[in-house]
Amino acid sequence: MEIKPDPECTDRSSREKRRVGQRHAHSVVPQTSWSTARDESREMMALWPDVVRDLTEAGRHLDVPEATKRLAKVLQYNVPSGKKNRALALVYSYRKLAPDNLTEENVRMARILGWCVEMFQAYFLVLDDIMDHSETRRGQPCWYLRDNVGLAAINDGILLEQAGYQLLRKHFRDNPHYLKLVETFQENTLKTTLGQALDSIATNFGNKPNLDLFTMDRYNSIVKYKTAYYSFVMPVQLAMYLAGVTDPEMHRQAKTILLEMGHFFQVQDDYLDCYGDPQVTGKQGTDIQEGKCSWLAVVALQRASPAQRKILEECYGFNEPEKVAQVKQLYNDLGLQMTYSVYEEESYNLMNTHIQQISRGLPHDLFFKFLQKIYRRDA
Repeated sequence: MEIKPDPECTDRSSREKRRVGQRHAHSVVPQTSWSTARDESREMMALWPDVVRDLTEAGRHLDVPEATKRLAKVLQYNVPSGKKNRALALVYSYRKLAPDNLTEENVRMARILGWCVEMFQAYFLVLDDIMDHSETRRGQPCWYLRDNVGLAAINDGILLEQAGYQLLRKHFRDNPHYLKLVETFQENTLKTTLGQALDSIATNFGNKPNLDLFTMDRYNSIVKYKTAYYSFVMPVQLAMYLAGVTDPEMHRQAKTILLEMGHFFQVQDDYLDCYGDPQVTGKQGTDIQEGKCSWLAVVALQRASPAQRKILEECYGFNEPEKVAQVKQLYNDLGLQMTYSVYEEESYNLMNTHIQQISRGLPHDLFFKFLQKIYRRDA
C-alpha cells in the first residue's frame, strides 16, 4: 500500500485520530499463536537431535571429523534458537491441508521439512547479519561476532544451506513430489538473493545511501523478493506439495494472499527496528545506521519538506548517535507512528477481505490464523 505525499503531513489529522480511536474501540484482536504452538514447538525440538545426527553422520561418511564438528556447532547456535515460525507455519499448513492423512510418520515428515526451512532461514540470517553489520540476533551475539568465527561465517552460512538440501535428500528423495520440493527451495533462494541485491544497491553499503532510489516501488520489490516469498509463500508451498496439492490455481491464490502478508510483516519489521523494544525483539535496530531502504525512510522522504530532506541526507546512513537521534526525531515530527497505526489497521482489514474471497478449496482458517499471528506483533 503506497503512502502518498501529504501536504499536511506534519500534523496528525483529526481523521487519522478518529480512525485509530475507532480501531481501539471496535476491532481489537488479541495476539494469538499457532494452534497448540508450544506443544508443536516442543515436538520440533524433540526431533532436533535426530536432525543433527542425520547431518553429522553424512559428514562422518566423508571422513572430515573436524568439519563435521564445526557443522554441529553452526547448526546448534544458529538454527533451533529462533521462534521457528516458518517451520510451525509449514506443519500447521500440512495439518490443515491433509486432515485425513495425519499419521505419526506423516507429521514427522512435515516437521523434518520444517527444519529444512529453518536451515534455509538461518543461512540467510547469518549472511544478512554480516552484510548489515548487525550485533545481536535472537537475543545473542551474531554468529560472525563469536570468537574465532569472523568472516568464516560466510562458509558456515553455505554449510547451513547445504545441510538443508542434505536433509531434504535423505528423507524425501522417494516422495513423488521431491522435485517440486527441491525446486521450491531453489526458486526461493534465487528470489531472496535477488531481493538482497536490490536492498544492497539502494543501501549502497560502505557509502552514503542514494535516497533518490528510496521509492515505494523499489521498496515493494525489495520486500516481495527478500522477505515475502521465503517467509510466507515458501512454507505453505512446501506443505501443499507434501500434502499432494498441486493444482496451479490453488497455489496462485495462496501465493497472492501470502505475498500481501509478507509485505505487511516486513513493514512491521521496519517499524519495530526503530520503535520496538530490543528486549522483546531480540535485536538492536540498525536500519538508520545502515542506510536501509526501509518503509519509515521511504514514507519520510515522500512527506519531507526540503529542509527535512536535508536532515535525512546529512544524517541517514551514519553511525553517530546524534545523527541517528535526529532521524528518529524527524520520524516523530512527521507523525510516522500514527501513519503506521493507520497502515496496520487498513492492511489487516484488506487482508481479511481477501482471505474471505479465496476459493478453490483452500481452508480460510489457515490464512486467518497466519494473519492473527502477525497482527500487532511486537517481536
